[in-house]
Amino acid sequence: MGRVGAVLIDIDGVLTVAWKPLPGTVAAMRRLREAGVPLVLVTNTTSRTRASIAAKLAELGFPVTAEDILTAPAATAAHLREHHPGARCLLINSGDVRDDLTGVTLVDEEDEDGGEGGTSGHGEAPDVVVIGGAGDAFGYAELNRAFRHLRRGARLVAMHRNLYWRTATGLDLDTGAFLLGLERAARVEAEITGKPAGSFFAAALAHLGVTASEALMVGDDIESDVLAAQAAGVTGVLVRTGKYLPETHRVAEGTPDHVIDSFADLPELLERL
Repeated sequence: MGRVGAVLIDIDGVLTVAWKPLPGTVAAMRRLREAGVPLVLVTNTTSRTRASIAAKLAELGFPVTAEDILTAPAATAAHLREHHPGARCLLINSGDVRDDLTGVTLVDEEDEDGGEGGTSGHGEAPDVVVIGGAGDAFGYAELNRAFRHLRRGARLVAMHRNLYWRTATGLDLDTGAFLLGLERAARVEAEITGKPAGSFFAAALAHLGVTASEALMVGDDIESDVLAAQAAGVTGVLVRTGKYLPETHRVAEGTPDHVIDSFADLPELLERL
């Protein structure tokens, strides 16, 4: 299908919204499979494990398995194992992704000490605060606990910087809106492990066994998906679904290589390239 060697595909807002398939996306995915196009689904979703995501997508008709999926939590685990081996990590995340955090030592609230100047708790303070996806877990108590540990000297690792995402009822706030406040208040800078981190795209390319120049990335987030992929040398394709907003597109700091209405239009684009 054209000269593209492999395709990286975002999930939420590209294939589905609120875990319901967008029109034509299942058929388009099947066309890619029939054409033998190597692909990997790259997602900042932090509410489900790779196995859970694969099971849900298969239920919806998408021909994918867990091996086809790279998540921000899985990338976070690899980052922590490499850069913070043996660290005690406090996870703040809406959703259970512990099965994807292999080789990471997670501490619960009762295992912590009281943070900056605190005396509560029964264990040692965490070495790393890990911020996942926003939701009900992002209450004042949890964020203030993270703030105190950061002030004490803990490192900050975040799975992504997304400001919002598309739900069945509209746009909802995401991690980035809270992360900016934590960074400024604690005077630290987060280590980002999911998109738009270059290491995330490098991991996806390594998984597919292709170079950046051979790959194409499809996403609805012009900054984290498309321009970040282009910065890594991957061809970027922006879809006008999900969180896409004309004003965000207009004021972006770069120009996508391609813009299409939907993932359903991708097979035709690939045939033209």
